[in-house]
Amino acid sequence: MFIQTEPTPNPATLKFIPGRVVMEDGTANFTDADLARQSPLAEALFALPGVTGVFYGGDFISVTKDDDTDWTELKPQVLGTVMQHYSSEAPLFTSDATIAAGTADVAMDDDPADAQVTDAIKELLDTRVRPVVAQDGGDIVYQGFKEGIVYLHMQGACSGCPSSTMTLKNGIENLLRYYVPEVVEVRPV
Repeated sequence: MFIQTEPTPNPATLKFIPGRVVMEDGTANFTDADLARQSPLAEALFALPGVTGVFYGGDFISVTKDDDTDWTELKPQVLGTVMQHYSSEAPLFTSDATIAAGTADVAMDDDPADAQVTDAIKELLDTRVRPVVAQDGGDIVYQGFKEGIVYLHMQGACSGCPSSTMTLKNGIENLLRYYVPEVVEVRPV
């Protein structure tokens, strides 16, 4: 098995590509060792010194490290752990796992009168934003729309990324404001 690695815009996060599907549908975000218990692979990765986050995308795994850990030491350990997991053919999740692992804050209730606007926002996020963000090892999850403000939750490599504010303000906010005039601002949750 050959596992490719790619840097992400977040220097604390590397993207590991095992050459097979990781998640059939959706994503999973593990922000601590307690959440990681839902997944044998995430639990094994959190057991490595310095790992602070694990994120599963469609065909990749993003691993985030703390500031005191060097990738030259951690990267081979992560590669070995991922390879061992896939070689053992262990399941990605335990049978009692809640797959929405780490999806953070519960989405707010959108006003039914805004249904057309929220549908347009979600469509743009799903078709134009999420694929690009996935290439960088992360995901952006819609949390709600209220009084012209779109609330988004950044996951994986995007969470804590030095350029995440620029991505939100200069990229996503401008895109949404252009196509959906009701949007006045984008805020992270």
